[in-house]
Amino acid sequence: MADTGGPTTVERIDPAAITGFPVVGLGASAGGLAAFEEFFSGVPAHAPTGMAFVLVQHLAPDHESRLVDLVRRRTTMEVHEVEDGMTVEPDHVYVIPPARTMTLRGGRLRLQTPREPRGHRLPVDVFFRSLAEDQGEKAMCVVLAGTGSDGTLGVREVKGCGGLVLAQDPETIEYGGMPRNAIATGMVDHVLTPAEMPARLLRYAGRDPHVTPPGPGAVSAGDEGALDQVFKLVRTRSGRDFTHYKRNSIRRRVERRMAVQQIGSLEEYARYLEEAPEESEALFRDFLIGVTRFFRDPEAFAALAETGIPLILQDRQGGSTVRVWVPGCSTGEEAYSIAILMRERMVAAKVHAKLQVFATDIDKRAIETARSGTYPASIAEDVSAERLERFFTSVDGGASYRIRKDIRDLLVFSDQDLVSDPPFFRLDLISCRNVLIYMGAELQRKLIPLFHFALSPGGILFLGSSETVGGHADLFTTLDRTAKLYRNSPDRPGAVRQALGPLAAAHRRRPPAPVGEHRATPGKDGAGPSLRERVEHELLAHHAPVAVLVDARGEILYLHGRSGRFLEPAAGEVGMNILSMARDGLRQELTIALHQAVTHDGPVHRGDLRVQTNGHRVPVRLTVRALSTGPADGARRDLYLVVLDTDPGEAAPGRTRPRRVAGGDPEAPGGEPVGAGGGTDSRVAVLEDALRAKEEYLQAVQEEMQASNEELRASIEELQSTNEELQSTNEELETSKEELQSVNEELATINTELETKVTDLSRVENDMNNLLAGTGIGTVFVDHTLRIQRFTPAATELLNLIAGDVGRPVGHLTSRLVAYDRLAEDTEAVLDTLVPREVEVRTEAGVWYLLRIRPYRTLENVIEGAVITFTEITELKEARATLEGAAAERRLAVVVRDANDAVTIQDLDGRIRAWNPAAVRIYGWTEDEAIGMSSLELAPPDTHEENRAMLACLAAGEAPDPFRTRRSTKDGRVIPVWVTATALVDEAGKAYALATTERVVGVAVPEEAP
Repeated sequence: MADTGGPTTVERIDPAAITGFPVVGLGASAGGLAAFEEFFSGVPAHAPTGMAFVLVQHLAPDHESRLVDLVRRRTTMEVHEVEDGMTVEPDHVYVIPPARTMTLRGGRLRLQTPREPRGHRLPVDVFFRSLAEDQGEKAMCVVLAGTGSDGTLGVREVKGCGGLVLAQDPETIEYGGMPRNAIATGMVDHVLTPAEMPARLLRYAGRDPHVTPPGPGAVSAGDEGALDQVFKLVRTRSGRDFTHYKRNSIRRRVERRMAVQQIGSLEEYARYLEEAPEESEALFRDFLIGVTRFFRDPEAFAALAETGIPLILQDRQGGSTVRVWVPGCSTGEEAYSIAILMRERMVAAKVHAKLQVFATDIDKRAIETARSGTYPASIAEDVSAERLERFFTSVDGGASYRIRKDIRDLLVFSDQDLVSDPPFFRLDLISCRNVLIYMGAELQRKLIPLFHFALSPGGILFLGSSETVGGHADLFTTLDRTAKLYRNSPDRPGAVRQALGPLAAAHRRRPPAPVGEHRATPGKDGAGPSLRERVEHELLAHHAPVAVLVDARGEILYLHGRSGRFLEPAAGEVGMNILSMARDGLRQELTIALHQAVTHDGPVHRGDLRVQTNGHRVPVRLTVRALSTGPADGARRDLYLVVLDTDPGEAAPGRTRPRRVAGGDPEAPGGEPVGAGGGTDSRVAVLEDALRAKEEYLQAVQEEMQASNEELRASIEELQSTNEELQSTNEELETSKEELQSVNEELATINTELETKVTDLSRVENDMNNLLAGTGIGTVFVDHTLRIQRFTPAATELLNLIAGDVGRPVGHLTSRLVAYDRLAEDTEAVLDTLVPREVEVRTEAGVWYLLRIRPYRTLENVIEGAVITFTEITELKEARATLEGAAAERRLAVVVRDANDAVTIQDLDGRIRAWNPAAVRIYGWTEDEAIGMSSLELAPPDTHEENRAMLACLAAGEAPDPFRTRRSTKDGRVIPVWVTATALVDEAGKAYALATTERVVGVAVPEEAP
């Protein structure tokens, strides 16, 4: 179980602090407003969710956020801007205020003022971490749109405590940095669109009424058979066995995957594992989840620096090697932390030893992350500014930090199973923190002796705060009980057997390798290596040539075989360079061969070399061959394999092999020449002198070359110093870039808010325009200088307005109003007195309007102009006229009723509309009979033309003079009458009826009607 650096968050949670409902943290940066709106559009509108939602966004500190208003439009839940100490409740939404960071403690939201500059604020990481610590397995986090890597470390914390992690699909958004970095951790459970997330959260939390998800206790002690099947499937796919890990932890991880996949029983989940290989990989990743970060538990690291490391460096000689092993290193933060700490202490103590850190884990993906040495910018929460500047380089535009190469080169990362693979040996420090807590008691009892065996006497064991050496206290001395620092005791009888026994047993029980991995066939008895393995081991140990892996400068990376016959440490601080360690007779040819191998393609061979070994010279064959490989940091690196092999006829110690000399026969074993005279001896002496002179010359050349190399090295150091200055300047520029990027994110957020506001204003303007146009009320807005600002279409029917008239004074307009030309004066008077004014006006077409002029007031009660409206009141005027006419007619009726003359009212077609009692007496028709009759029926035929002329005259608006004519009575009599006609007109002066008064001339009239 890969976990590093301090106790897991699960161990630190106070159960009393966990709320009884899930808390969902949503983090976003640039582009987050649209994501928030889309997310809450997918939340059920009226059904309770039973969850609380906390929104964390990068906000400009000096800008008022509209996020609360935007979310309120998308949800029926109560939305609050957080105040310090606010209690979290279900079915509520909480929004972080500007210029604050926020944490969750004991179910309450706490606000802090950030101390970091703009570019280093990581509010999403801060909240996600506190969410994991406060809520444990109930924690849920969502990473939405945004730039940078904020939220990445928080995702690790939430996943480490067993919570759920969702991320927005980065391919569907403009700003995909935050979700992309979160996905890269491998700890995101689902990648969805924001609209799909609420349904997934509800199902996972058991709030979906249509789905019954598994809850805590879904995997019970009675499911051991199904759980063993799960272990078997994971072991088959990954090659790793989790059988002896703590069952409670394993059950929680299995239950979590069942909840993610919405599977109710363990048997069903086991069948799903068989059908879906990718789920086995996901479960394997969940088993390996480790909560790690740089310098986790600072107090423990401080104790290591003050107590443990000084013991390691005590009496350390120059040229020696300090060896450190970090098993279960996860993504490498703890291994790099220890390397940085060791480097700092070695510099402070002026110890010039070589540091070598081995970091191992069974998670290959985590190892790849560790090898790259690249981490999100949010590590600034855990690493001091001084260490960031000294040991890290800002990359990806400030979104990430990368460990400097001089630190990365100190570490070797490898894939290793702590339980079944062999350990490292002769170690000065083992840091195995929070790995043992996931293992059962049996594994812990076997690993502690293994650590004792791997450590050198006096070496340091560094465990997590929840781990101890248990029943093996006799193997270690406690240095710091709180920090869990132990010092290795000297070997005692049986300690080696105690350590190696479990290791051998673990090898015998080692699970089958994944498909495609080959292993040697064991012996027939199954208890030891096969005959082939034993033969191969013997050949490699005693008959294989010596091989040395070096780089282009001759630095030794790996040794194979008994190299002491050809190499020996040189005096001084020379390190591990093969050219400096080569024995006499090998150094010169090795230097030339390595140079040729570096500058030319193909292997280089040198034969019949005479190497000084143990007081005599040994014939040696030399081969240098180039190899190409890729190191931990991912860059190409050329390596060279140096092979040293003795000739087949090499003499044993105390013997000399016959050798040929120029012009002579082989020497006899005793060194005496065969068949040679004294001239041969002199010739040999001359040749040896010449050879010695050449060797001295070559030695001088080599020394000159080394001096030149020293000068070049000094120049390189000066260039490196210049480069560091440039790097410092570049880091300052990177810091400025980070701040600009942060400002850009805030501007993007503000821009999104402004876009939303513009959209709202546009919608409101459209609503107002449609409202004003729909009412048909002519409206004109003018400013305080009486210049037209805008107008409605209905106003163009009264004033001669076109679109180009905006900005013109209202007094310059011509209107279609009759007898009204005081519009500008009345408007100015309203602005001066602030008293509204109303005037009834009429158009040339006879349409009446009520003209209102009122001051234009803003929300701040500032007068910025006037509003002129025209409301049509024609029907109102006609109704009023009708009412007034009816009243007048009622008054007239009293007079007409008592008159002695016949009084009638006719419409313009001559139809009788009124008939008084005198007309009944004179003509004989009752009122009911007369109403509706044509006036021509009362006149003899020869008088019809003069009656028509009278009607035409009245319709034309002319009043005819009184005239004499004749009328017919009901009983057939014709009587002479004197007629006075008058036109009845409306307020517009238009005739709509006529009234006649007819007096009988010279004829007696009955006093009462018949």
